[in-house]
Amino acid sequence: MAAEIQPQPQARKPCLLSKIDAFQEVVSTAVIIPKEDGVISVSEDRTIRVWLKRDSGQYWPSIYHTMPSSSSCMSFNPETRRLSVGMDTGSICEFVLSEDYNKMTPARTYQAHQGRVTVVLFVLEMEWLLSTGQDKNFTWHCSESGQLLGTYRTAAWVSGLQFDVETRHAFVGDQSGQVTILKLEQDLCSLVTTFKGHTGNVTALCWDPVTRVLFSGSSDHSIIMWDIGGRKGTAIELQGHNDKVQGLCYASHTRQLISCSSDGSIVIWNMDVTRQETPEWLDSDSCQKCEQPFFWNFKQMWDSKKIGLRQHHCRKCGQAVCGKCSSKRSTIPLMGFEFEVRVCDSCHESISDEDRAPTATFHDSKHSIVYMHYEPTTGNLLTSGTDKIVKVWKSTRSVLATLESQICGGVDLEPACSFIKTFILGPSVSVIIF
Repeated sequence: MAAEIQPQPQARKPCLLSKIDAFQEVVSTAVIIPKEDGVISVSEDRTIRVWLKRDSGQYWPSIYHTMPSSSSCMSFNPETRRLSVGMDTGSICEFVLSEDYNKMTPARTYQAHQGRVTVVLFVLEMEWLLSTGQDKNFTWHCSESGQLLGTYRTAAWVSGLQFDVETRHAFVGDQSGQVTILKLEQDLCSLVTTFKGHTGNVTALCWDPVTRVLFSGSSDHSIIMWDIGGRKGTAIELQGHNDKVQGLCYASHTRQLISCSSDGSIVIWNMDVTRQETPEWLDSDSCQKCEQPFFWNFKQMWDSKKIGLRQHHCRKCGQAVCGKCSSKRSTIPLMGFEFEVRVCDSCHESISDEDRAPTATFHDSKHSIVYMHYEPTTGNLLTSGTDKIVKVWKSTRSVLATLESQICGGVDLEPACSFIKTFILGPSVSVIIF
């Protein structure tokens, strides 16, 4: 008898799959092991643990290793099973995991930094180990020889790092709110450019090598999408969080950005829409609608015998306006404003109900998130929180992945999704891509 496929819910809502709560301290970093139903975690309690899912559905540690000091970050490469762990002491310890993930063998230790390692990234194609630390140094080592290849001094200590293999560009986000692009050669580093759009420190970076777009999250609650590959120079803001952005992941197959913040919210952004840049705020000494003077414009106040008003800005047109001429609020999703923001009265009238259609969905993880990891082959999501709990979320993307492997032998079904729904699954069944 053929297996019955149940209809899927219409809401793009992540479903909690498992919880791991056997930690004594906050988990600094955790990743999902592809195709293994496993999780690797490093914690402030100095432990490195590999969790494998048992037949009971519970995760149990197959490896429990105690480090000499707290582990601050890590990078795991599933092809080589190489685990690189950054330490509070500034060193990076490298291990190789066995095929059954029941044994971890020490491989090499890098004396990379003079302070806590903040980000570590292993690049298999180059055999490079990139790292940043609170000593404000960005370094890269040869992972074959262990030799230090180069160092670059950053403006502030780095909290976000991404690398593009094709162009050998490193993207470095730091605590000053600046993003720096560096060109790396074997033993040479050159500054390409820097840009700053955040008012707070950069907390997370995400790079999409296909569309060549860089996403940066910040403590100012905002996300900026930087169009680097298109060379358009556009910077599009996404405003959908009420607290510090803690993690960013991009699902290139479905063209969705996933972000999380300290308040526990997980936001899924539809990036398959034509978004608009927010306008620059204009300077003016009086309201650009009614010409009433602002409170610092003493001459016009004296001439017109009127009390100056407080200045505001319309988020849609950027004009400087008074409170009376901007009494309305509206969402502007295509500009990234998923919450209601101030707009002038004339712009409010021009915004249609279609323009207000949301381009993001919001979900509550029910814990204050400190780190997030997305596993693209399964579409599953992992979050770790200040409550010392790691949560693994199942997305409806995994339903499509199962169909791809069972029906078409792994062929991409996205272009033929309507065909599958109508002719294979039946008209009553919906396939939702997360």
